[in-house]
Amino acid sequence: MISSVRTVSISMVMLLAFMAVPVKAAAFVAWQVSGVPFGDTLNVRKFPSGTSQKQSAYPNGAVLQMTGKCTGGVNLFDISGQSKGKQKQAVRYLWCQIWHDPAQNGNFVTGWVYGRYIAPY
Repeated sequence: MISSVRTVSISMVMLLAFMAVPVKAAAFVAWQVSGVPFGDTLNVRKFPSGTSQKQSAYPNGAVLQMTGKCTGGVNLFDISGQSKGKQKQAVRYLWCQIWHDPAQNGNFVTGWVYGRYIAPY
């Protein structure tokens, strides 16, 4: 009996210790649509290519949830300490991934925007 109580107690302590470990939540970097010609919108593509399927489009000023991942190995989290001008220049000719809800139905997906038309928020 004492052995089984000790086993249960040890199991409970291990479970509580596991639950106390902080879980790293998914984080996003906020950037905004910028520099799109008047009357136009920034297309979000399924893949990082101007010929890829269009998922959605956003006007200047729209705030985007960036995953941090850009083509060319650039990570927005890594450059976030730089000035806004340097950050913008770092992604100018790259595609960067966003997290968005193109159908506005709660089904979020990733998409890609061209870096020339985004700026740190």
